[in-house]
Amino acid sequence: MARLLLLSNGHGEDLSGSLLGQALKAQGHDVEALPLVGRGNPYFEATIPLIGRTREFSTGGLGYTTFRGRLTELIQGQVIYLLRRLLRLMRIAGRYDLVVVIGDVIPVMAAWLCNRPVATYLVAYSSHYEGKLRLPWPCGNCLKSQRFKAVFSRDALTALDLSEQLKREVVFVGNPFMDSVLSPSNRLPYAKRRLGLLPGSRRPELEHNLVLLLGVIDQIPISQHSPGDLEIDLALVGALGDDHLNNIAHSHGWSLVLGQDSSPARLEKGGRQIQVRRQAFTSVLLGSDLLLCMAGTAAEQAVGMAKPVLQLPGQGPQFTVGFAEAQRRLLGPTVFCAAAPCEGEELLRATAKLAIELLERSVNDPELRRNCREQAMQRLGPQGGGKKMAGLISGLVQKR
Repeated sequence: MARLLLLSNGHGEDLSGSLLGQALKAQGHDVEALPLVGRGNPYFEATIPLIGRTREFSTGGLGYTTFRGRLTELIQGQVIYLLRRLLRLMRIAGRYDLVVVIGDVIPVMAAWLCNRPVATYLVAYSSHYEGKLRLPWPCGNCLKSQRFKAVFSRDALTALDLSEQLKREVVFVGNPFMDSVLSPSNRLPYAKRRLGLLPGSRRPELEHNLVLLLGVIDQIPISQHSPGDLEIDLALVGALGDDHLNNIAHSHGWSLVLGQDSSPARLEKGGRQIQVRRQAFTSVLLGSDLLLCMAGTAAEQAVGMAKPVLQLPGQGPQFTVGFAEAQRRLLGPTVFCAAAPCEGEELLRATAKLAIELLERSVNDPELRRNCREQAMQRLGPQGGGKKMAGLISGLVQKR
């Protein structure tokens, strides 16, 4: 079969790229990956070979959003690192039958410069943001090129919009990152209400987000914590170990109690409990009635599984007030946020109050549940997108 190179530029893009890469490998292709940002851990976990040595930076590839972030990237050498990655791409591109882009303008432009056939999945762009997508220069010109054999969008509205703008077919078949959200073998125990906490995965932003989430739980009345009434689960990545978690918890009045046998660890404070679920994101996502979220791709997956999402804006570099507002436009009316201009303790109290209201609605409001199902299909589409996309990419290679 063919040799394919996956080119991505972000943590969420790496996840989508790894799932698409697995589908391509299953169809017999030789697949390698060149992540432009971060370590590319999803590729490593999917046993997809990485090109060159990768690095992680504190901005997580999001430094462009602020002047301070840009300055940080310059000091840390991220710009030089990116240029080196692009130069490596130019040197090795001739080895591959097709370059598969997962991301935005940077990998699109880089793939165009390679002078190789390209298929691109524009996971970073959506017409839901403004109603009409304004592609940054020179992204549109690149996508019109004969080098780009296929363009895939992240939702149906964007496919229609870009098909008209680019004067070529843009296809929507679903999103590969939804393929990872499968029914877990280990179900969470029954509870009348279940709140899932998603602090994100980027460090050190993860730690800052976790502190804010603990502050929200502090504001939930203790009567909500009677056994079997409300369970709270924290989906935590393995990168934040127990020692570091204990330090964070202790400094804010919480204590970490390690689990016995198969039971999870838990955070405790004054009668409140949070179950710490490591490597159990899917279980938390599917088992929760509401997700209190400070993440990007995880919130998209929650909406795609017809779950209501409550945002808590943080200090970034990713999950800021501006990012949260853009996410609501992207994902629709089943993503909620406490009314502006709340901040500080007022924001935590307002978020806790809204969480209690939404937990009640998630169980007793059939209109909300129906809306969640409709938005899931409109915004994210059906599962199986990775397999469908891989099949169409395989067809491109076979035509050559």
